[in-house]
Amino acid sequence: MRSTIKNVFVLVNFLLLVGYLDFEYLAETKKKSIINLFCVQNFKEEMLKAKMNYDEEIAKYTCDCYLGEFINTNSHQKAINKCKLETKKNFNL
Repeated sequence: MRSTIKNVFVLVNFLLLVGYLDFEYLAETKKKSIINLFCVQNFKEEMLKAKMNYDEEIAKYTCDCYLGEFINTNSHQKAINKCKLETKKNFNL
């Protein structure tokens, strides 16, 4: 009897925990981090092609800008263009 009560208690707690998890939020976070990884890698390659020193702070700023713009506009090219201009202006590139 005691074992059954313990099992029910554990099951109820598990179901409550699953109910509080926001799976959509977790999926969105994973998607954002993957996009960010690709962005940083592409930024690094672009800096090397331009024979400029890679700066992690500039990369983070640019990729944060890109991700925000991409989410707002759903346009890859618009986000790239806007964030390139903002980065050039803010970091005097």
